[in-house]
Amino acid sequence: MPNWAHIILGLLSLPFAFHWLRNTYFDESKIQTQRWLTATVLYVVWWQLLLVLLDTLILDSARANVARWGTVGLFGIGLLWLVWWIERASVHYRQVSAATESGSSSTTAIWNPLDLDASFYAVQWWPPRPTPILRYMRHPGNPNVLPHGQRSRKLDQSFLALITYTFAFLLLALLFAQVGGCREIYEMPAGGGEQKQLAQVVKIKKVIRKKYIINPLSSIIFAVPPIDEVQLQLTEITKHAYQIGQGEGKGAGFSGGTFRGKVRFIRLEYSGGDWDQDYGVGGDLNMLLEYGIRTQHKVAERTESRTISQLDNFPLGKSPPLVYMTGQQNISLSNSEVKTLREYLTDKHGMLFGDNGGSRHFHNQFISMMNRVLPNVKPVPIPLDDVIHRIPYQIPYLPYVAPHGGKEALGWYKDGRWLAYYHPGDIGDAWSDGHAGVSADIWESCYRIGTNVTFYAHSEYSKWLDAQKKD
Repeated sequence: MPNWAHIILGLLSLPFAFHWLRNTYFDESKIQTQRWLTATVLYVVWWQLLLVLLDTLILDSARANVARWGTVGLFGIGLLWLVWWIERASVHYRQVSAATESGSSSTTAIWNPLDLDASFYAVQWWPPRPTPILRYMRHPGNPNVLPHGQRSRKLDQSFLALITYTFAFLLLALLFAQVGGCREIYEMPAGGGEQKQLAQVVKIKKVIRKKYIINPLSSIIFAVPPIDEVQLQLTEITKHAYQIGQGEGKGAGFSGGTFRGKVRFIRLEYSGGDWDQDYGVGGDLNMLLEYGIRTQHKVAERTESRTISQLDNFPLGKSPPLVYMTGQQNISLSNSEVKTLREYLTDKHGMLFGDNGGSRHFHNQFISMMNRVLPNVKPVPIPLDDVIHRIPYQIPYLPYVAPHGGKEALGWYKDGRWLAYYHPGDIGDAWSDGHAGVSADIWESCYRIGTNVTFYAHSEYSKWLDAQKKD
């Protein structure tokens, strides 16, 4: 349900609450059940309204606590209603049983469903002729519905009710989450900036030494220094000569982002291979942190993974601009996963960053997968003078740990943008803690490519969001 609908529902509940206080709470003639039923409904409505308010104010920590404890409160309220219902049912069926027994002349012992002291083994399970009492024997309000031996039947009834309620509550919570699409959102950091190369600034400092005039006929021995020594201090400094980002806005970020948004690193899970190669700390996280340092964009505290099917959970306009995929074995996708990935790349304006983790086989698997996902788009080599290789870093050559799939980056281009970028040389290994033993120039260039691809995907996504707003 959208936020505006929650707000309208919450506002409409105010006169309802006032009417309830005036007509039920202060009026003892009203049935007490109506009071608590109304209070329960108001609890749910105002709890959701408070969550919407905290979400609007970007108080994520407070919202998480309210959601957590509100769910606990809802569980407790439901448990109280269950206890109330069981007690009422027990009283009702005890009265029905007593009335039935008093009007019966038969001496055959029939199982009284509400007599807690009745012996289970003394009853006749199958009387010769059906009697109305049988319809109460399996009712959940009947404390004698199960054999209890010497134990308290009331205790067993309460324990069974608690277990059943807890299971049903968890099942309904999962069901509602699925019915609601189990929605999650991706938001970029708000801001703006220019899509230009990072400036490389070289400062030259000239130091003039003192000049000494020495008498060559002097009897004092003196080591003569150079008459004019010029010291050049060359310091290469990479700095932000401008704000890195896209669009108009304050701070480094994207005009299509939000103030609570962060750049996240999401890896795709898939069947058939080792999708989790160099996953998390010591791999993806290094790249994410480097991206934040180099662009000054807000980034997430940890990396994440999602199955391809879970991409459906992200709504249009709140999907990840980029997902990462690597491995060195098989890639096995179902037809539904192929459809989901195609919709993510085309309809949701996402981008796939593929990385060959270590074999020619994976190269063939990735190309075959993309032929299924984008059958009408053919892969082409991405030139080094393309924008994805120039901003924010100029990439003079394609670095790699090992050329498992060749020495050229491949891309799938459609509608004026790259839908997928494939690196053939295990760039993820260069991001890891040990950098796979490659030289500093190589792993530094690999970080730069990761920064460029991530920045490109978010910039294109931000432009698309801006265009959607104008339309």
